[in-house]
Amino acid sequence: MQPNILPRPDVALLGIAYRRIPILSIGRDVYLDSRLIISKLEQLYPPSASHPSISASTGDQKAIERLLEFFMMDSGIFRAAGTSLPPTLPIMKNPAFLKDRAEFSGGALGSGGKPIIEKAARRPTNITEVRDAVALLESSVLADGREWVLGTPGPMLADIEAIWVIKWIATIPGALPEEFISAKLFPRVYAWMERFTKVVNAKEKEHAPEKVNGEQAAERIFGAAFAEAEGTVDEGEIIGKALGLKKGDGVTVFPIDTGVNHKETGRLLSLNSKEMVVEVQGKKGIVRVHAPRHGFTISKIAEKASL
Repeated sequence: MQPNILPRPDVALLGIAYRRIPILSIGRDVYLDSRLIISKLEQLYPPSASHPSISASTGDQKAIERLLEFFMMDSGIFRAAGTSLPPTLPIMKNPAFLKDRAEFSGGALGSGGKPIIEKAARRPTNITEVRDAVALLESSVLADGREWVLGTPGPMLADIEAIWVIKWIATIPGALPEEFISAKLFPRVYAWMERFTKVVNAKEKEHAPEKVNGEQAAERIFGAAFAEAEGTVDEGEIIGKALGLKKGDGVTVFPIDTGVNHKETGRLLSLNSKEMVVEVQGKKGIVRVHAPRHGFTISKIAEKASL
């Protein structure tokens, strides 16, 4: 487990500046962003009877899955949920936490904690956004009584895309006023969240993870082989062509929504329409950092600049 604010020494050991968690390591390949992490797990560990795929299989299912991803992350629902935290929570009175989150979102605290006051003033609007998202799920994909979003026997990636924001904020005491968002008002959504929680709990009992500390994890990562081939740079891809990118160029890769000040700096190994791969120098070796194209961007370092 990592601290909920910076610094995160375990991540820094790998030479990684990216500030969001979780990240995934498979050998010396490190993957950023949950969306890329899930797709890589599906790709690198082919489905079987004991490990079925959770990705959509038909065209209409894939459309629902992707639209739910955009709806929850890119339309502002996640940001609205994140700024719906009640100011009475102990953590909201922690100066270190407030400073960390202000930097994460691109703001600054200012005198008197002004951004926090402004967020408190916006809370009713943000709760309305979350309520409308819950209402949409209640009245659309779950309206016919199905147990899972795609009507499948068990939860799929579409369920994860739709549930993660709501489930997270629903577990925080006082975050969602019961007169606006509750099991009484949205019984299908809350029953769906309960089913999802039971499935997750059962899976966790089946496969208890091995616990290691940061130093142990770093030793294993640096001592492992790479999980994927190095890849190539598509110089004709839109951003590759615009920036004149070539394999081996010094680049920075970073998210464009939050945590934008935390940039991976290294040598470009691979670039295509789905992901970017950068070779990064860690404390005890090199890792390859993979970032998705969606939600991230890349810039070229001037040749005279040193990595």
